[in-house]
Amino acid sequence: MLRDHYIFSNGRLKRKDNTIYFLDENETKRSLPVHQVDNLYVFGEVDLNSSLLNLLSQHSVHLHIFNYYGFYAGTFCPRSKKVSGFTVVQQSAHYLDAAKRLYLAKMFLQSAVHHMLRNIRRHKEKTEEYVRQIELEAEKMETAMTIQELMGIEGRIRQHYYQSFNEILKQDFIFEKRTKQPPQDPLNALISFGNTLCYTTVLSEIYKTPLDPTISFLHEPSTKRFSLSLDLAEIFKPLIVDAVIIACINNRIITKKHFESLDGMVFLNEEGKKKFIREWENKLATSVQHRQLKRKVSYRYFMRLECYKLIKHFIGDERYKPLKAWW
Repeated sequence: MLRDHYIFSNGRLKRKDNTIYFLDENETKRSLPVHQVDNLYVFGEVDLNSSLLNLLSQHSVHLHIFNYYGFYAGTFCPRSKKVSGFTVVQQSAHYLDAAKRLYLAKMFLQSAVHHMLRNIRRHKEKTEEYVRQIELEAEKMETAMTIQELMGIEGRIRQHYYQSFNEILKQDFIFEKRTKQPPQDPLNALISFGNTLCYTTVLSEIYKTPLDPTISFLHEPSTKRFSLSLDLAEIFKPLIVDAVIIACINNRIITKKHFESLDGMVFLNEEGKKKFIREWENKLATSVQHRQLKRKVSYRYFMRLECYKLIKHFIGDERYKPLKAWW
């Protein structure tokens, strides 16, 4: 079974035959058969060479790099093996057609709002007013005529949503405003770290399909970013990331001792990252009985299923309806 692996130590990654070896600063060697790896996440200072990258590419392993503070630096993506020119042409056509693009953007946000409300309705005695405000804003999505209007609505919804965390969270994690690049308080640091894990996981699932990760609909396609992963992550951030954040804080898995600050920037320390990743991986592996497939499907595989549904939409097989958790 393929798994994600995380490297926090400084050292060197090297290849020998079909095995990945990691040597830490004390030259302690650990082996990792490449056929068992789906993604490698590197948080330490690690040296590697082209021989290793060639092995990763042969086995479609993504290598995600993070800096010292846990902020995403970039991804080594193997050459795609799931290539379909027809699918990419149709995907591009849906971006170029304003009405078709707007439809997909609305679908992503409808799913996001559904999952936000799902989270805070579990605390409805404290969040009733936030639910009402979000529902009022969500109604405006139906009549939005442009992507810019939708993004404005989404921004206001997310502000109400994150404000509700002040009623839900049991420790003294306070949300005042969303700060990124860098986050300026522990809650924003958790949100940013979790969202980054979500983006990279979605990106890896997109690469297992013929979709082009750079052609998106809600977020504007741009250079140097995989914007389709941002679109699809809108569905899964409240469903997975925020659920993990709430559980980590309310169960005291993560406390204020798991953060460090430097020049106004707040970030998770190594212990905090490890604890969050453990809960993240547990959530991704959680399975739910799928109503159509009639079998259990993991949260991670739901990401792939969204990609397949988009492909069917692009080629005219079936109109796209986003995931809305029913369980």
